[in-house]
Amino acid sequence: MLENSKAFSGFSVDDVPTAKDFYSNTLGIRVTEAHGRLTLHFAGDREAFVYGKPNHAPATFTILNFPVDDIEAVVDQLTARGVHFERYEGTPAETDDKGIFRGEGPLIAWFKDPAGNVLSVIASE
Repeated sequence: MLENSKAFSGFSVDDVPTAKDFYSNTLGIRVTEAHGRLTLHFAGDREAFVYGKPNHAPATFTILNFPVDDIEAVVDQLTARGVHFERYEGTPAETDDKGIFRGEGPLIAWFKDPAGNVLSVIASE
């Protein structure tokens, strides 16, 4: 029934103009806006829908993962643009000084958008 549907995900933010600035200018993603809502355009003809919600509560899980070829370089570049990477000290997901998890599985670094939603850059395998 839905096997041919081009499904997409969506998430809320507390401030659409701030989200637009972050996703377009800080992360470098192509963003379009219509009717006060955003569409994030990713490689591979993929999209995510972003909408404002007055009583927004940040997601407590990773809502977007960005696979990258060189996680070290991307973390450095995003840090230079003001992105703060999360530090999970003393947990199974303990990260290093740059905020990169180097345990089992791919290298991954988590950060938050201005609305507090959790995002990540993850090493392509």
